[in-house]
Amino acid sequence: MSDPPPHDAGVVAARGAVAAAAQALSWDDVAGLADTPADLPGLGDDPTLTEAAAAVASGAVTSERLVQTCLDAIARANARTGWFVRVEAERALAQARECDRRRASGEALGPLHGVPLAHKDMFARAGAPMECGSRILAGHQPTSTATLIARLEAAGAVTLGALHMAEFALSPVGDNAHLGARPNPWNAAHVTGGSSSGSGAAVATRQAFAALGSDTGGSVRLPAACCGVTGLKPTQGTLPMDGVMPLAPSLDCAGFLARSAADCGRLLAVATGQPEAAARESWTVAVPTLGPDAPATAEVRAILAAAAETLRAAGCRLVAVPTPDLAAAGRIAALVLAAEAASVHGRWLASRKAEYGVLTYRRIARGLAYSAVEYIDALRLRAPLRREFLRVHLAGADALLLPMLPEPVPTIAEATVGAPEVVEARIGNFSYWARAFNLFGLPALTLPAGFTASGLPMGVQLIGLPGSDAALCRLGARFQAASDWHRRRPPEATP
Repeated sequence: MSDPPPHDAGVVAARGAVAAAAQALSWDDVAGLADTPADLPGLGDDPTLTEAAAAVASGAVTSERLVQTCLDAIARANARTGWFVRVEAERALAQARECDRRRASGEALGPLHGVPLAHKDMFARAGAPMECGSRILAGHQPTSTATLIARLEAAGAVTLGALHMAEFALSPVGDNAHLGARPNPWNAAHVTGGSSSGSGAAVATRQAFAALGSDTGGSVRLPAACCGVTGLKPTQGTLPMDGVMPLAPSLDCAGFLARSAADCGRLLAVATGQPEAAARESWTVAVPTLGPDAPATAEVRAILAAAAETLRAAGCRLVAVPTPDLAAAGRIAALVLAAEAASVHGRWLASRKAEYGVLTYRRIARGLAYSAVEYIDALRLRAPLRREFLRVHLAGADALLLPMLPEPVPTIAEATVGAPEVVEARIGNFSYWARAFNLFGLPALTLPAGFTASGLPMGVQLIGLPGSDAALCRLGARFQAASDWHRRRPPEATP
């Protein structure tokens, strides 16, 4: 493996995007660096997290039964799918029995009491391995627990184990050079999306009621769309990130993959200590008419249009806005990601190069080609670019409706086979609609919105105003009350 030269295509494109954006803005605009911030008795056919929590609290089902049902589903599939990298059955059952004991004794119950979850293998739990899909961290055992995990378990959640992910959270399609790409639960020949690959698949197949993921350039939202589940990337800085393996700290954001927007709202409330958003009747959603140059196939455009009509039918007021051009923001985000990842991985890039997958190493080492001036210029552009985006596309609206994927979910071969530079370009295009919102720090909610001709799910995303995370979940719940895409689940025979 050779270090990517300073003149490689990714470096040149990112530098050009920074220079062009800076030239279009005055010094007053960029002077500041700050960037403001399964079928069970008593539960029906396919319960969501919120429904399961209510059933445990009422005594309609035990936590032990919920956990055992998930463990049975994992046992049936995991040898073939590898969505879980570790299953902690005994610990989970012990947690569940304790939840049932506490309920029986009349103790106060948390909002997630007895509900089984699983999490991407980059959230620390004291005494449990955390390997981040890598060889470098093989056998690593944290001595403390991530605040997010601690808060979920304090609210009563049961942890089933750790989920497959791309190496160091750096693949939008979910590929991993050491563990392999995992099969999409709807069709094993296709990608799960990444980097929270196991999180998307495990929730889609009802092996867990929800999962934590991370999102630095779409890594919660892309697998949610590919696997047909709901995914929330909150406003940057909303969730604590201690105990979470960093990739690019100023872009990193933990998030949730769950069966519904209401589930995401419940998890957000637990993680932040803030109440779930109150119901409301009036919503305004901005909807672009995608121009011919926007990266979206005919099927993607049709699903986006249908989602807009669902929102209209649900009582939302729709307003037309220009199609956002996210290319420059995406390239600037790529520069920031590479520079920060190179800093995080600096000592390993020098001493453990051979233990990285080829693409992971190339993408991280690219950050070494940027100067401090280029990195700081990129940071200075974030706030003015976000202000302009909000002014043009979200003024007077509660959310902006956009595609999540530019195309139907690709096959594993389409996404991973070829020369490294070809694969890099392909996966860069795949995350076009995602990366800018990590740069802007805005909340984004991905919702299942239909299926393409190949039978794979397709999602749309709602982009919200800063700090509107809980309200965005409530708007997503309005969409899901008028549709049933989030209730669809893969055939049990697949893969």
